[in-house]
Amino acid sequence: MPRRAVLRRVLGVAAGIGTHALFAVTVWYLFWFLKQGAGAATDGKYIVVDAGLAMLFALPHSLLLWPPVRRRLGRWVDGSFYGLLFTVVTCVTLLLLFAEWRESTRVLWEVGGTTATLVTACFYGSWVALLYSLHLTGLGYQTGLTPWLRWLRRQPQQRRGFQPRGAYRLFRHPVYLSFLGLIWFTPRMTADHAVLTAIWTVYIFLGSWLKDQRLAFYLGDAYRAYQARVPGYPMVYAGPLGCPADEVTDTDTPRPPSRRAA
Repeated sequence: MPRRAVLRRVLGVAAGIGTHALFAVTVWYLFWFLKQGAGAATDGKYIVVDAGLAMLFALPHSLLLWPPVRRRLGRWVDGSFYGLLFTVVTCVTLLLLFAEWRESTRVLWEVGGTTATLVTACFYGSWVALLYSLHLTGLGYQTGLTPWLRWLRRQPQQRRGFQPRGAYRLFRHPVYLSFLGLIWFTPRMTADHAVLTAIWTVYIFLGSWLKDQRLAFYLGDAYRAYQARVPGYPMVYAGPLGCPADEVTDTDTPRPPSRRAA
């Protein structure tokens, strides 16, 4: 094997291992950040910086999944490694948020006793629901592990199928709903946590709509028919995250040329 090919192989293996080690560390810090906060307490002036940090995570997270951006970056990043790039950017922005975040001394609400126990149980339950939802949709695709393993084994990449199962038969965005639980279920809501919750809640609903658009772009009428019969969230049947009445429900409608799934 030529020396350059060997070097590429070594770098590719290192990229996969390093990315998933970084992912594991980030998830650990995310758990404790959402459970008990992070950073030193400060006055209200730093809340603007906290808001900027919350948005810093959201913007590149969506941009990297936007089809035009993905297509352009695909000229330099092989499809087997695009998921790794997405994971690295996500982890780096989150770790920067954890490092620079400052907790507000202003407490909006705090509960104790049985109520606190119930809220904390819902927080843990949201983590379980998140892992379950990621399992259904394919955690290996979310982190880039599956495409990377196929590259490692010298296997051709496969187009992802679309077959809703489990919670996805009831609503379209179980992952996003689980993440809402992570940021809302807290027995102690400080001003900085409220800012994080507000910004990420808006981003989650906007991201849900963008994901619907992206999957309709890649999967065509198959996903539009799914949208028409399955709401985005429980009991939401109207609006962009409901069941659009004008979506395609006829499986006989001609489909556009297939595109690579997200």
